[in-house]
Amino acid sequence: MSDGPAGFPENGSDQEPLSPFGKKPQKPRRFGGWKFTVVYLLLFLALMSVVNYFLAGKSATVIDFSEFKNRISSGEIKRVELSESAFTGYVNEKKIPQAQNTLPFQFALSPRSTGEGEKIYRTIPINDPDLIKLMDEKKISYYAVSQQGGAILNLILSWVLPIVFFVIVWRFLMKRSGLGGNVLSVGQNKAVIVAEGDILTRFKDVAGVDEAKEELMEVVDFLKSPAKYIEIGGKIPKGVLLIGPPGTGKTLLARAVAGEAEVAFFRMSGADFVEMFVGVGAARVRDLFKQARTKAPCIIFIDELDAIGKSRINNIAGSNDEREQTLNQLLVEMDGFDGTSGLIILAATNRPDVLDPALLRPGRFDRQVLVDRPDLKGREEILKIHSRGVKLSPEVELVGIARITSGFSGADLANIVNEAALLAVRGGRKLVEQRDFNEAIEKTVAGLQKKTRVLKNEERKLTAYHEAGHALVAAFTPNADPVQKISIIPRGFALGYTLQMPVEDRYTVTRSDLLGKIDILLGGRIDEEMISGEYSTGAANDLTKATDIARKMITDYGMSERFRNVALTSRGVAAAGTDRQEPVFQREYAESTQQYIDEEVARITEERYEKTRLLLAEKTDLLNRVTALLLEKETLDEKEFNDLVKGAHSP
Repeated sequence: MSDGPAGFPENGSDQEPLSPFGKKPQKPRRFGGWKFTVVYLLLFLALMSVVNYFLAGKSATVIDFSEFKNRISSGEIKRVELSESAFTGYVNEKKIPQAQNTLPFQFALSPRSTGEGEKIYRTIPINDPDLIKLMDEKKISYYAVSQQGGAILNLILSWVLPIVFFVIVWRFLMKRSGLGGNVLSVGQNKAVIVAEGDILTRFKDVAGVDEAKEELMEVVDFLKSPAKYIEIGGKIPKGVLLIGPPGTGKTLLARAVAGEAEVAFFRMSGADFVEMFVGVGAARVRDLFKQARTKAPCIIFIDELDAIGKSRINNIAGSNDEREQTLNQLLVEMDGFDGTSGLIILAATNRPDVLDPALLRPGRFDRQVLVDRPDLKGREEILKIHSRGVKLSPEVELVGIARITSGFSGADLANIVNEAALLAVRGGRKLVEQRDFNEAIEKTVAGLQKKTRVLKNEERKLTAYHEAGHALVAAFTPNADPVQKISIIPRGFALGYTLQMPVEDRYTVTRSDLLGKIDILLGGRIDEEMISGEYSTGAANDLTKATDIARKMITDYGMSERFRNVALTSRGVAAAGTDRQEPVFQREYAESTQQYIDEEVARITEERYEKTRLLLAEKTDLLNRVTALLLEKETLDEKEFNDLVKGAHSP
């Protein structure tokens, strides 16, 4: 069974209101944090430059300076415009008044025309005093043009616009990297601060973890009335670590503690501390605790603590990386406040085995609370909470659903209730019926039903015998979980499935039970061999599970003849010469022991294979009847299957 997402859905939220589509309402967008007026100004300048370029005049013919003087001497050029960058000659005597130059920031090199068809000549200026004398002799009109507007435009195009462009790009990259466009904010923490009284979650919204709630009620009582603890000299634990599989409600419990205590709540993920800049994580830890002290009493909740709290023991290279600096700062801060400050640290992780020992010592996270999967009563209570707003049919029995969902986490149960409601709507029903819950459970366990997958007759028949073999072995195996359903309708990656659900919760498994599980897994492969005379790939997953059980019996559970009561589990060590944070599992026994393990696994599997084959050979008639009915109906429920095997006895 797969674990659902961590945490439960909860009634009431302290976050921003959601839109009908589940997204937060968007605030008016700004360009890089600036108002749009800056963008309009830049667009205006660019537009005016383009307009000035195309409308300022006609293109001029560039000639040599000597030729320019010759055309003045010949009388062809009647008027000359002088500027620092170019001399421009016009064949028309009429001069355009300077006041007509109304375009802002006009280019100095842009020639000004007096009419259609006028020829314009331009040359690069040379310091030649004879040119002025020549124009005076020929009585040529000449005048100078100021380049102040062009200089300003050149300044804007050469310096202002590139700087503005790079600033905008920098702010965009900072926003994408999570720094908010401000380099000075790199060390500020990213905690979501929920004000006192804004959290609506209470302990009544949490079910299935009664023992964990009792442990945390002491924390709530301390935050509400610390005087009685201080008076007697007691100290509340500085840190509480919530440990458990994904989806069991660790985050929900932390919110319930803050809601019951009615104090400020700082929520932050372990991954939020670490950035690409070295030292950022440590700075954010300091900033987080600094803010929390100003709002004490309060709760700091760090989700997924293993993101920054991984053990430093495996770091053989001793590199002082960003994650290690962040962890060191967290350890220092947790030592820096006393138990009477009203500052409580809650953290959650589903990987306590990788945490650094310094985090778990007394004085830091000195209380560890296990948040495990719920039992039968807990599952029923969780189903009641999540079905409060769901319209259920009177035939629905939550107790029965809780009984057949052994091992499910709280998130799994919440998902089942939601899936059942969606299936009811899809079927056009106003109430959620029992069949909707059954289908939701099968969808969670076996996967989505693939109605469009068409099997060949041979594959369909082989699949039916395969699933019938699993079911019959389960029916005649002592203490095996009862068969709830058999189907040859493909689901997920499987062409068929046999659904077994435990009647009650079991916390220990005997050697006989483990051997029975191997028998049930091998039943499908045995039927394939008995019917077709050869093997298929359909039993690959069954063989993998059976081999894993047999191997663990020898290496983990001490159930072998030679190594009875000896654990041969591989232990985690660091990879030599590296700074890996994750342990590399390495065996600590001889090669001959490994050979014995492999041979013993093969022996156990072969022994159980022969035993199960004899059982199915004795039940051939019953096997054929189950298969025939399965081929006819495609799905058999518990009652139909039990009716077929009624009267049959185990050999």
